[in-house]
Amino acid sequence: MARNLYILAGTLLLFALISCGMTFVGSAQTGLPGNGSLWKTTSLFLTLGGLVIALFGVMTAMFEQVDRRAEERRYRERQDERSRKPRR
Repeated sequence: MARNLYILAGTLLLFALISCGMTFVGSAQTGLPGNGSLWKTTSLFLTLGGLVIALFGVMTAMFEQVDRRAEERRYRERQDERSRKPRR
């Protein structure tokens, strides 16, 4: 799941970079909004969204690793417990 969040965050940051670049494009092109502040605001929100989702991805990866290690520790403890019991 963390991988999907990383991909989403990367996509949002790429769109933020593109919209930041649009502030430097003049309004001479037809069909494009010429308001630079609109592009700056869009870029800001996309950047913040990308960073927040990247943070969620990091936290998800960390919790998955903790869960995986705890499961491995429980498995090892069960194996040690079985090996210590005398067989009848």
